[in-house]
Amino acid sequence: MSGPDSGADSGADSGAVDRSEPTGSTLWHGRFDGGPDAALMAYTASLPFDQRLWHDDIVGSRAHVRGLARVGILDEAERDDVLAALDQVHSEIAEARFEYVPSDEDIHTAVERRVTEISGAAGAKLHTARSRNDQVATDLRLWCKRELVEVARRLYDLQQVLLTRAIEAESTYLPGYTHLQRAQPVLLSHHLLAHGWAFGRDIDRLLATVDRLDVSPLGAGALAGTSLPVDPAGNAAELGFGRPFDNSLDAVSDRDFVAEGLFDLALIGVHLSRIGEEWVLWTTEEFGFAKLDDAFATGSSMLPQKKNPDIAELARGKAGRLIGNLTALLATLKGLPLAYNRDLQEDKEGLFDSVDQVNLAAAALAGMIATATFVPDAMQAAADSDVMAATDLAEYMVRGGTPFRDAHAIVGQLVRRHLAGEGGLGELAGLEIGYDAAALVGPGVGVLQRTSPGGAGPQAIAAQVAKYREMLSAERDEFSRRR
Repeated sequence: MSGPDSGADSGADSGAVDRSEPTGSTLWHGRFDGGPDAALMAYTASLPFDQRLWHDDIVGSRAHVRGLARVGILDEAERDDVLAALDQVHSEIAEARFEYVPSDEDIHTAVERRVTEISGAAGAKLHTARSRNDQVATDLRLWCKRELVEVARRLYDLQQVLLTRAIEAESTYLPGYTHLQRAQPVLLSHHLLAHGWAFGRDIDRLLATVDRLDVSPLGAGALAGTSLPVDPAGNAAELGFGRPFDNSLDAVSDRDFVAEGLFDLALIGVHLSRIGEEWVLWTTEEFGFAKLDDAFATGSSMLPQKKNPDIAELARGKAGRLIGNLTALLATLKGLPLAYNRDLQEDKEGLFDSVDQVNLAAAALAGMIATATFVPDAMQAAADSDVMAATDLAEYMVRGGTPFRDAHAIVGQLVRRHLAGEGGLGELAGLEIGYDAAALVGPGVGVLQRTSPGGAGPQAIAAQVAKYREMLSAERDEFSRRR
């Protein structure tokens, strides 16, 4: 496939500069005496990445053509000719038969060029009352409306995997950590669902971003609208947007929705990274809490014994890339005056990349977690250390009327004596606090004490699972509504 820079090296060996006009003509050739330099085309062309908008560009163009016909700028025959040409272009691109030429700066130019080749004078009217400024903004909003919802669906699939594994975990427990130090025992199901609730917030954010971007820019023109009788409201309705734009300057320059989407994706990346970090730890021999299925692990090119958690590591590593995409766009936007500036071309590559990387990560992590084997004995042995009962002993004293700070100090002294080798914590607690307190120290006892609503124990987890299922059901309903 040829591209916008296919002739860029034509004079490289001789040192000559190729100033010939590329095949075809630009949308702006009338103002200029001669064609653009190949170096300009090579640097400014966005076709290599904005080809992803081809479907949305054709959808937007169909609505524009029908809108032009509604206000009498196109007659019925012209409308039908251009719509048929757009259908043909759609088929050519979908079937990889579309031939690009060097003058195709972007997908919008390429589609219009080909439509004009097919339908002649009628096709030359396609760009009437439209600028690439409102065209690009329309295409990108259409793409985001669809693709951000698809990201949310991928997260929903991961949420389902977490629920399935949580239910399978039954009474398995492990240490909960603060500062990566063992703190209190928690049910494995509780730990897994903690990630699921975070993804629920991510889905809420994505869908809220989609709702805010649900505004059609079509009809804003280059920046100030047009003197022709266009129908922005009708176009918005036909394209499925919630409403048309209110201010043409804002419509063509607004990339808040891209920044919001990139933030949502970056925060999802942070949440995926957190899972990745845990699984890197859990699958080490030092922790030994889980074993990866062979299909979701890699080996070493030198060390035959290795089984590496590459998915988890990349989920952790790619978070920086997602944060970088957000930061790059914000840095681009912060210095721009109204209205459109070519800098805004930089809004797409990072967005496309972030969507791709989150989708890949969510699918890979879902597969990794779904097929992994947990090692309950290792988890529970780590959670059965005597000192994990320290808070329960302090709360036992609180129930007897001791102020918590006093109880905290007393139990802290018992822990210090236990670690110094003076005896088991249960034994010391029995002597200093009371023999009933000694029963709080022992394998599997601590997790049963987590009884508060939303807590990590068996009584609370049943209610949590029910609420989690309700969240998933609401998400399913919302996805169905948005089809």
